[in-house]
Amino acid sequence: MASRPQGDAATARRPAADLIEAVLENMRTNLEPLKYSTLAPSRYVVYLHPDEFARIEPIIPVLQEQTVRALGEELERLNHRPAHLRYLDRFRAPAAPVENAARNWQIEFLPDADGELAFGDILIHSELAIPAADDELGAGQRTRRITTKIHDGRKTTRRQDVVTAPAPAPTAADGKPVFARLRYDDNTGAHTFEIVSDSITIGRGGAAYHADVKVEASVDVSREHARIRRDPASGRFFLIDLSTLGTTVDGKRIARGYDEADGVKRENGAEVALADGARIGLADTIYLQFLAGRS
Repeated sequence: MASRPQGDAATARRPAADLIEAVLENMRTNLEPLKYSTLAPSRYVVYLHPDEFARIEPIIPVLQEQTVRALGEELERLNHRPAHLRYLDRFRAPAAPVENAARNWQIEFLPDADGELAFGDILIHSELAIPAADDELGAGQRTRRITTKIHDGRKTTRRQDVVTAPAPAPTAADGKPVFARLRYDDNTGAHTFEIVSDSITIGRGGAAYHADVKVEASVDVSREHARIRRDPASGRFFLIDLSTLGTTVDGKRIARGYDEADGVKRENGAEVALADGARIGLADTIYLQFLAGRS
C-alpha cells in the first residue's frame, strides 16, 4: 500500500497546474487521424494519492473548469497553422482539423483506492472510440485506451486497443446469447462468468485497469492478466497473455502477448486457440475452466 512520505518530503506538493498539463499530454498521445478530421478523447479520469486528492478536493470544480478551458485552447493551438503551411495547403490536401470526439469534455478527479500510487504520482486514463472505416462495416467498434502514469518525473504510457462487436440480437431467455463460460475459484469462493461479448479481460483490476473478470487473488496475478478474444466469423476463441508472471493453457505456458519499449506496452499479436474445457492458469495461482457454449 502506497503511503504518504513524512517530514519535508510530505510538504513537496505537486502544483495542481501539473494535473492540467498531464491531461493535455495524454490528449496529444491519444489523437486518432481520420480522413476529414483528427479525433481527440473527450473523457479523462485522473487518479491521485488519497492525501493529494483530499488537498485538491475543495477546488475540483475550478480545476475541472480550467482543464476544459486548457483542452479547448490546445485544440486551437493544434489547428493553428503558420502562414507558410497554409500556403502549401493550396497545392496539397490540408491537414485534418483536430476535434473533440464528443460534444463536451468530461474530466474526473478521483482518489486511488487500490494503493497503486505514491504521493506525487499522477495516473490518467482516457478512452477514444474510433469509428469503423467504410470497408469495416459490421466489424465492430475499436476503442483505444491510453493510460499515462507520472512517477518521480518519469512518464510511462500503456496503450490498449480493444475491438467490440456490435451487440448480438437479443434472445428470449436472458437478452443476450452466451458464447461461453468461465468457472473458477478465487479468494472469495466459486464463480461462473458468462461471456456475452467478443472481448473480455481477466485480472485483479484496479485504477485505470479494466477487468471484466475481476479475480480476488495475490499480486502474482496482474491487474490485466489475460484477454479472451472471440472471432465473430468463425466463433473460435483465443487467449492473449498480458501478464508479468505468465499464463498457461492446460499446464503449458503461452507466449507473452505484448512487447515493451520505452515504457510503452504494445500487443504483438501472439495468441493461442482455446478449446472447449481448456484450463487457464494465471501465474500458477488462479485457474479458470473455459466452457464454450455450455451451461
